[in-house]
Amino acid sequence: MKKDKTIFEKRVSRRSMLKLMGTGAAAAAGLTASGVLAKGSKNFLTRPNIIYILGDNHNADTMGCAGHPFIKTPGMDRLAREGVMFNKTFNTTSLCSPSRASILTGAYAHNHGVKNNHTPWTGEMKTFLEHLSGGGYATAFIGKWHMPGHGLPKMPFLDLFVSYTYREGQGSYFNCPMIVNGKEVPSRKPYITGEITDYAIEFMEKEVKKPRGEKKPFCIYLAHRPGHPPFQSPKEIKGMYDKEDTAQVLPKHADPAWYGKTKGNVFQGVMMGSYHNQYRKYCETITAMDRDIVRILDRVDELGLKENTMVIYMGDNGMQWGTHDCHGIREPYEESARLPLIVRAPWLTGKGGVTRDQISANIDIAPTLLDIARVPVPKSVDGKSLVPVLKSSKKELRDACLFEFWRYYPENTPTYTGVRTQRYKYIEFERGRKPWLFDLKQDPQEMHNIFNTPGGQKEIPRLRAVMKKLMAS
Repeated sequence: MKKDKTIFEKRVSRRSMLKLMGTGAAAAAGLTASGVLAKGSKNFLTRPNIIYILGDNHNADTMGCAGHPFIKTPGMDRLAREGVMFNKTFNTTSLCSPSRASILTGAYAHNHGVKNNHTPWTGEMKTFLEHLSGGGYATAFIGKWHMPGHGLPKMPFLDLFVSYTYREGQGSYFNCPMIVNGKEVPSRKPYITGEITDYAIEFMEKEVKKPRGEKKPFCIYLAHRPGHPPFQSPKEIKGMYDKEDTAQVLPKHADPAWYGKTKGNVFQGVMMGSYHNQYRKYCETITAMDRDIVRILDRVDELGLKENTMVIYMGDNGMQWGTHDCHGIREPYEESARLPLIVRAPWLTGKGGVTRDQISANIDIAPTLLDIARVPVPKSVDGKSLVPVLKSSKKELRDACLFEFWRYYPENTPTYTGVRTQRYKYIEFERGRKPWLFDLKQDPQEMHNIFNTPGGQKEIPRLRAVMKKLMAS
């Protein structure tokens, strides 16, 4: 692959660099007069390090940087302030296990085969971690695996594999036993986000301290448990949102006492107690996770790795909290299908605090990371590299992305296939429901199905053609 100097060398104007650092500091950092990191300098950007952080069931609007009225997420806010935040990133199969498989492989579920939470991971399709390992990276998988199969998979290419099988792979928020490179060990810290973050920081520090001849770029996949039910947070965070007005966020029909237990939601998160209090606890877990995102960012910066490390935060699913009279992650509404995605890579994106409205998806992570690592992207990958979009707001990635879902017992969401374009969302259900067609420009809240309208019928042939093309990939 041809080297792209705008990606792998930090180019800034001499004037702006001197303003930020001072002439002496710039020289000490190994910057040439033109503001390029010199090849002989300690900080020369060869292939960047990668830290990919994954949340669970994280509604994309539930971040301070996304305009949430009360949640505190200084880590995510900092990433957004120093990087790029994507506004239209989607889970192509809105369910935990298929999404994680799509993230790791870059493939749609109909290709990688993990179609629901009961379909086992076969390992037949390689993960981006295996490709990176073969390409010279030190690699670590740390945290929640959560794909069906007999225990954890064999991944001998990993330098570090830390996960858990406790409670069918869901783990626990407190004192969760870990499996480290095949050996079960007790948790060293009470709360799970602090525990797995410690492993990530230790791995990063170990790689940085290696002698020059042994040093490799590293990739850390760090998968958190928040915000998966039952929602629990550490004592210093527990209760911090007790006095917040959740009516600012939850729909009016989501009454405190019974909503979430009825109206078809029984298999999508049965809850005890107040629905509004459960939402507050959900927000607490997100804040607990964010606290450890801050720790990661601080350590990256302290080790002098900021200019050479891509840090990504993303969710595996969105989450509906009463919208459209639904609770959960499986329906193809925006609240459950849309994902938070924030990327900090200063040498690539330039100034931070910018957003992107191009359509992106979970399948784009693998090709993006392989692209920046200069590792060939296999033909099995359905996703596209985000690098051009990270570099320029004017670049387009795709016209549409595919939505697909397979019903499984005991869930009541039917099998569906659909397509999401910049303006329209079209969904066909296998049974029990009429097709959906929403004009997202006129109806961003998806309240009016226009499938049977003259205008809607006019759009159907084109949308079906796009959907079939994506299904055939």
